[in-house]
Amino acid sequence: MMILVAGPYRSGTNGDPAKMRANVDAMNRTALEVFRAGHLPVTGEALALPLIEHAGDEAFDEIFHPIARRLLSRCDAVLRIGGPSAGADEMVAQARDEGKHVFHSVTEIQ
Repeated sequence: MMILVAGPYRSGTNGDPAKMRANVDAMNRTALEVFRAGHLPVTGEALALPLIEHAGDEAFDEIFHPIARRLLSRCDAVLRIGGPSAGADEMVAQARDEGKHVFHSVTEIQ
């Protein structure tokens, strides 16, 4: 399966770049587990952040969540990790609306 790993990015960071990086690292560590379980993991951050870097921070709202929404539409499932995050919760809601699998742990994925 192609699985979107969704977790907090800016939530709870107060804009601290080190905390945002730690959130991305957590998603990437989980994505590695998903890969090693035989699936194709993806994160919206991997696609959105390079575009935002080129477009400028003012383009964050234009790019960040729209990329995740479009990406999830092409995925088979979402894996929700981490703490509170309105964006990650939105991905779970979209997955459910689209009839996709929703996982909360790599161990749930077969």
